[in-house]
Amino acid sequence: MTSRRAGSPAGWALPVQHPGTTHTLLSPQDAGIDQALGTVRRTVLPGGVRVITEKLATVRSVSVGVWAGVGSRDETPALAGATHYLEHLLFKRTARRDALAIAAEIDAVGGELNGFTTKELTCYYARVVDEDVPVALDVLLDMVTSSLVTDDDVDAERHVVLEEIAMNADDPADSAHELFTQSMWGSSPVGRPVLGTAASIEALRPHQLRRWYRTRYTAPHLVVAAAGNLEHTALVRLVRASLAAAGLDAGDDSRPAPPRTAAGSTRRPRPRHGVHVIDRPAEQANVVVGVPGLPRDDRRWALALLSSVLGDGSSSRLFQSVREQRGLAYAVNSYFSSFADVGEFGVYVGCQPAKVGEVVGLVGAEMRAVAEHGITPPELARAKGQLRGGLVLGLEDTGARMTRLAKADLLSGELPSLSEVLRRIDTVTADEVHALAAELFAEPVSVAVVGPCDDDTVIRAAVA
Repeated sequence: MTSRRAGSPAGWALPVQHPGTTHTLLSPQDAGIDQALGTVRRTVLPGGVRVITEKLATVRSVSVGVWAGVGSRDETPALAGATHYLEHLLFKRTARRDALAIAAEIDAVGGELNGFTTKELTCYYARVVDEDVPVALDVLLDMVTSSLVTDDDVDAERHVVLEEIAMNADDPADSAHELFTQSMWGSSPVGRPVLGTAASIEALRPHQLRRWYRTRYTAPHLVVAAAGNLEHTALVRLVRASLAAAGLDAGDDSRPAPPRTAAGSTRRPRPRHGVHVIDRPAEQANVVVGVPGLPRDDRRWALALLSSVLGDGSSSRLFQSVREQRGLAYAVNSYFSSFADVGEFGVYVGCQPAKVGEVVGLVGAEMRAVAEHGITPPELARAKGQLRGGLVLGLEDTGARMTRLAKADLLSGELPSLSEVLRRIDTVTADEVHALAAELFAEPVSVAVVGPCDDDTVIRAAVA
């Protein structure tokens, strides 16, 4: 393999690499790169698997993840929930290990092992002491490349997945967020639950899950990401050995799949709006008010600042107006989700059922105020400080660094240095935030409510 420095001095655009090459993407010695980031290197293996690492010599741990570029939005209605179901199954059995052996090998070195599925990605990860990386990597790659997905395991794990669906349904806040997403995007893949439904999980058969595994967990769609006290070359050597044993490092010249972007989306869903209520006995109503947001693009820093000013933190407008001034809620916060081609911007509030109409009206009024008048210089300064601090503090976690590497490779196609990220944040103007608010909040709001509500007339009046 060859080694050479990526062309961009800041390193944010991932280079096009041929199989069998290694690039240094970020280095503390590069101009403008501060010491908060370690050396980041990326190798593309024959077959298309990518290995991307960040060396941090000041810690003793390593977070390593094997990521697959498949999520719930890739499923057809007949396969709803298959990606998450498969995530469970990969912890059950390989030709070399059963579920107990998988767990025991990580427990024996005091490590952590887990996985998760999103609408666009699946991840299997471990955090271990640096000397135990070979154990963790061998277990993870064995799971991801060599799981058996037996009929017995499918049937046994079906009950576990159904219990998880039931558990989430019993959480009113989770249910409100899920209802908001489903009401906005309907039956499109983005709108469907990551977990699937009880009916779709009951209908899935073992042969469907095995086919999904074979077709989606292919070398060009896999990324091995790691951050911590490690050596890139040694990690690549371990990955190659595991892939060769699984028959995935056959020496072909297949290239990595491109990042998931809007350009590759063929069915961009159209958002809908309205008021949607699940009337359920509870002490509190869980409310989400929001609009379509942004897909992943260059305006994400303006979006993050807008969210900060509106409802992220105790100095935000909504925290002050809803909680501090009127005492209508304990929990109130804004958030946003960005996918390849669409996004969401929402505000969550937990309040007394009798106050839902008033709360929805206040949220709508604050959105309109930002859209019409923008934000003040002190608000912008506070939001920038909050965002900068959160980013820097987040870099103290090797898991967050590992996740950042994988998402850069699979989703955005860029890996900015911390210096570049902070520069982008600092250059956002109040006018840009104002323009974005005017664009987003021109859309009619959608409202999702889970809790005691047998009459939504007041809510509909609040958004009229």
